Amino acid sequence: MDFDGQVLRLAGGFGRRARFLAAASWLPNVALALGLAAGLLLAAVPPHRCRPDPALLPAALRNATGPELLNASAPPGSRCLLYRYPLPGGAPGPPNGTGPCTRGWQYALPAAGLRSTLVTQWDLVCARHWQVPLEQTTHFFGWLVGSVALGPACDRFGRRIVFALSLVLSIPLGFGVALAVDYLMLVMMRMLFGAMLAGAFLSLYVARLELCDPPHRLMVTMSASFFWVAGQLLLPGLAVAVAEWRLLQAAITLGLALLAACWWSPSLFPESARWLLATQQLQRGKQALLDLARGNGVSLENGPPTGETLLAEMDSQAGGAPRAEYHSLCRIFSTRVVWKNSLILGFTAFIGSGIRHCFIRNLAPYTPRFYFPYFLLAGSEVMAVLFLCLTVDHFGRRAVLLFGTILTGVSSLLLLALMQYLMAWLVLALSILGILASQAVAALSVFFASEMLPTVVRGAGLGLILAAHMLGQAATPMMDIQPSQGFFLHHVVFASFAVLSVLSVMLLPETSHRPLPDSMQEGDSLHRPLFFHPSRRHCCRQDQLPLLSTHIGASPYDPESYAQLVTATQKMLGSRRGPAGAGGLGSPLGPET
Repeated sequence: MDFDGQVLRLAGGFGRRARFLAAASWLPNVALALGLAAGLLLAAVPPHRCRPDPALLPAALRNATGPELLNASAPPGSRCLLYRYPLPGGAPGPPNGTGPCTRGWQYALPAAGLRSTLVTQWDLVCARHWQVPLEQTTHFFGWLVGSVALGPACDRFGRRIVFALSLVLSIPLGFGVALAVDYLMLVMMRMLFGAMLAGAFLSLYVARLELCDPPHRLMVTMSASFFWVAGQLLLPGLAVAVAEWRLLQAAITLGLALLAACWWSPSLFPESARWLLATQQLQRGKQALLDLARGNGVSLENGPPTGETLLAEMDSQAGGAPRAEYHSLCRIFSTRVVWKNSLILGFTAFIGSGIRHCFIRNLAPYTPRFYFPYFLLAGSEVMAVLFLCLTVDHFGRRAVLLFGTILTGVSSLLLLALMQYLMAWLVLALSILGILASQAVAALSVFFASEMLPTVVRGAGLGLILAAHMLGQAATPMMDIQPSQGFFLHHVVFASFAVLSVLSVMLLPETSHRPLPDSMQEGDSLHRPLFFHPSRRHCCRQDQLPLLSTHIGASPYDPESYAQLVTATQKMLGSRRGPAGAGGLGSPLGPET
């Protein structure tokens, strides 16, 4: 059953109801973006220094205040050390060494708009500084686990159930983060919270895509990305308004609770009719189609004969009570083409998000140290999405993805080889270009994969792609655990991967303006086209003297006529062979007679 070409068209296509559901699917991206991006503000590290300890000072300096006390207590610019004097409490003299802080730290607040963060709550600085990127890494790991675990659940239980359940479970986990009493509880709650956000994002992405016909898929999906960026831009203002990290987390969780209360209704998030029909849930699929058609102003029961025929066909197939057909994640790896396409696009999504750290690091000298890279990344994401909107439908998914990987690789290689020779403005320009290209590659890889994967395994397959994307994003906090080590190797590896991705993208098929595959057989039928197609004049030219007369629209192959042709040919060859030819080669068309 051709869903895009027949079923969806009869149900009104991308009509009034479909447009309303698409717009309704954009709004949850604001709350989900707040949940993902909040980690940057919650764990913002403010400027800090050791709190002076008078017990370590000579007696003559213990009553000092202000700059005199600071100069006597700590080395200039030191964040983690205090002077040690030969005889504390004795005669003043020069310090003979340094040691760690003994009375905690003083913080310059607010940090990223917050008067308190995770760092100030548990003093995650100096010897414990590695716990900040570790917490961010575990949050990304939660998104990774949620994508892998809840993707197959989308294919087994439905997109709507996974979306609603993920939102409901994220509410107590979000409040658990806000009420965390120690670092370990915080890390566990943040990881589980990220897993639930991943389930909501994945199910929403898949349901939105399956709602659209081919001409509207790109614009509807990319429009949702603008709402994602809107959530990122809203976050700093929300942080300034609440000023405390616990209140910020609580405000984000309240937004998710409001989202769950509203989007629980099937009128805002119905089950995917495409998925219901692809998994042979015909009665539910028929009802979902009727609801969609009714909302689009189309009547299938009393409409054109083709609509009545479609409903009659569904009723006849459902009359035999067919069992629902579900496919597991392992089914992807038994295919000939789907697994290869998924592997390539997972690789490009991983590179697009992982190589970004190589470019972001070059933004560190610019101030303000938090807001400049934060808003630059958000702005470049808007530009990347606009670029995709303007080019992908015109030039094709594969060509634009190839162009993005080339730009990413060239920017990375130039910075890797020539950064010490380039002027500061050129380094900044190449870094911004690399960020823009890598964001376009990551976004297009996810969208491209969602169009290639069959409906019956789209949730599980796209979960793997998103997991690779999150693994690449986790590279940034992982590198910050030891910021002075491993960056050059990281840059070399990802630059090499970017070059390799240019070659692998050429193996992908093209999905522009094509219907979504629903079955595994349809997914395996997507083959790689040529980059350079022959011209219309040459592709339409026929041989002047064909072996057999060809007619456009001729009847299909007739085995009876072919058998008569073979028999007549064998008799003709047998009559010409004679006795002298008995020892020769037989006819290639059949045995000798």
